[in-house]
Amino acid sequence: MTKANLRYLVLTALLAALCAIGGLVKIPVSATASAALDSAPALLAAFVLPPIYAGFTGTLGHIATAVSSGMPLGPLHVIIALEMFVIILVFAYLHKKGFDKIKWLWTLVANGVLATLPFYFLISPAFFIAAVPNLLLATAINIVVAWLCAPLLQRVKVEG
Repeated sequence: MTKANLRYLVLTALLAALCAIGGLVKIPVSATASAALDSAPALLAAFVLPPIYAGFTGTLGHIATAVSSGMPLGPLHVIIALEMFVIILVFAYLHKKGFDKIKWLWTLVANGVLATLPFYFLISPAFFIAAVPNLLLATAINIVVAWLCAPLLQRVKVEG
């Protein structure tokens, strides 16, 4: 294992732990729902890690948050964890390619709407309709937090 790979693994673990801690921070977004700050550290992973590691940060962060909140969707959290991997992987890829505005829009649409689509069929259309507005708001909050923190990470160099 190279020194760079070890650094990537350590940063992945640290940022996934921050996702879990963020999952404990709840912001009320409606009378029946709250937004957790669990995605922001995964988004920030794109600034300091290669896309594949950033994707794993999102996956591990979601699993930790799901476990700490009692796994309300049971085994369906595996689907969400895989979705988080893809969402953060694409976000990181867009970041590396310089698509600065598109990466944020991708995250809002993918996490706020597309990730909920399987549950339209697996749970019910009513669940989908009820979840989307809350997820859009929660995603927007995480995006703003990550966007505000991102300039601090722009100068971090992990290679070597």
